[in-house]
Amino acid sequence: MLRIAVLVSGGGTNLQALIDACQAGTINGEIVLVVSNRKKAYGLERAQKAGIKNCVIKDQAKLLECLQAEKIDLVVLAGYLAIISDEMLAAYRNRIINIHPSLLPAFCGPGYYGLHVHEAAFKRGVKISGATVHFVSEVVDGGPIILQEAMDVSQANSPEEMQQMILEIEHRILPEAVRLFCSGCLQVEEERVKIQ
Repeated sequence: MLRIAVLVSGGGTNLQALIDACQAGTINGEIVLVVSNRKKAYGLERAQKAGIKNCVIKDQAKLLECLQAEKIDLVVLAGYLAIISDEMLAAYRNRIINIHPSLLPAFCGPGYYGLHVHEAAFKRGVKISGATVHFVSEVVDGGPIILQEAMDVSQANSPEEMQQMILEIEHRILPEAVRLFCSGCLQVEEERVKIQ
């Protein structure tokens, strides 16, 4: 069973979806650590309630030390608002997964996170949006795509409404991507993910 760390910065609804999937036995892995770079992140409380070790670490070097000490196999970024260091990327090549609230490569890169993504999409008047799970690379939001799901967002009356609609997709595809990884079904070849 793989040892999973989840990194959060906010409410942790994607973390909760992962906790639920692990408890249901659909993922061949266990969340053994939740780390936040913000003391007031509600995701830490979700971890506490689920009996998962949790802590606040802002320094990336200390974060890497902690992950290695806990013998982490997979790192999941679930609303983690910090850029991953090159050292951590090297140590966990193709073992860091991120969820992004758009259909990559749309609305991505530095500054495009959380509600900012939906504000940009809403302002542009997009009719179809969605979410993407991808491996993390040196390019922000540019790593190999694992899963994407699209939906009609033309009825959304605000960026906040669009965000709520797309969260439903996120809560579905992030646990599925983690399940695939933990089952050994994902392979990266020439920057593309193959699902077996």
